[in-house]
Amino acid sequence: MPDVIETRYGSINVLYEDNQLLIAVKPCNLPSQSDISGDEDMLSLLKRYIAQKYHKPGEAYLGLVHRLDRPVGGTMVFARTSKAAARLSEQFAGHLARKRYLAILEGEMDAPRHLECYLTQRQGQSAHVAAKDAPGAKYAALTSTPLCVRDGLTLSLVELETGRKHQIRVQHASIGLPLWGDNRYGHGRPGQQIALWSHSLTINHPTRPEVLTFKSLPPLRGAWERFSDELKSLEDAKK
Repeated sequence: MPDVIETRYGSINVLYEDNQLLIAVKPCNLPSQSDISGDEDMLSLLKRYIAQKYHKPGEAYLGLVHRLDRPVGGTMVFARTSKAAARLSEQFAGHLARKRYLAILEGEMDAPRHLECYLTQRQGQSAHVAAKDAPGAKYAALTSTPLCVRDGLTLSLVELETGRKHQIRVQHASIGLPLWGDNRYGHGRPGQQIALWSHSLTINHPTRPEVLTFKSLPPLRGAWERFSDELKSLEDAKK
């Protein structure tokens, strides 16, 4: 039975752990790491979990090798050794780790779309689509594949080819299909939960020749409830 850590934002489900890795599901609105809010965060909670489970004196080591925006929940991988942290960081930096997200788009998309553009972002500000030669412009690419269209909304499976901040949100908004509940790049209202979830993560194990894939699904509430049958089908498919 997987371990579960209860937080004020929901449960952290531990999907897998060995002496090199820890894979867990981040609840929405829990920071990936400590920030200026001072709220509890995923990294600190998992460090405490390891220290308590394995009776480690002091603070346990756990390496943060990628992040999810605070409103976004889903699958995350952490490194339990410095060697694993370095090798996993290389995978993410080199786009060798395969990251797929579930998103609900405002509008109807009836065929897969491969989106490419250049993005710019100043510290603490929103990202923007920009010209290739704009100062600080970075290439961004993803593929968005519709799984279901219902009531003017699209449930889409998004695979990242690059890992730019707010990339999924900005690129979909740029083609007139903003994410449901996104109050920065779309039409979200205060109190709405953005419909974006880190569904699947595929990595190479850092110390043995093995490819690992881990999946999770969003809670069936809010906008996700409209697509409960499709999400349950994904749940059945991963068993």
